Amino acid sequence: MLLVGLWAVVTAVAVLAGVLAISTVGATIRDRGPVGDEVARDTAVRLTDLPSPDGPKVRDEVSGEWGAFVVECRDTWAYGVAARPDRAAGWRVVSWEKGPDDDVDAVFSDGRNSVDLEVFCNRGRPTLAELERNTLGDD
Repeated sequence: MLLVGLWAVVTAVAVLAGVLAISTVGATIRDRGPVGDEVARDTAVRLTDLPSPDGPKVRDEVSGEWGAFVVECRDTWAYGVAARPDRAAGWRVVSWEKGPDDDVDAVFSDGRNSVDLEVFCNRGRPTLAELERNTLGDD
């Protein structure tokens, strides 16, 4: 009985240590941060320190065989203005983000393929951060 009790205590401690390790450093190890509402607000930041959404506007578009994603930058804030698919080639817009955000996304699909764009503001100009092409399955 003593060995069974000792085994149960050691197992519980090991599980607790694993959960603590994953919850505290797991996101850093995977190079991912908190997502969505999990991000705590920094109450020390004054509202005057935030970039103004009324700053100078710079508009550009990222285009390709799928169509175009129009993005506008106002200081460091990105705004998705429009997503225009190339309907003649069979593309459609699956989703797009209007912002304001530090980056905005758009997803285009032609039924067999999809293109996922991520655009951010680099020195006040829309800049393509990531373009991901995927081949979709039959279902």
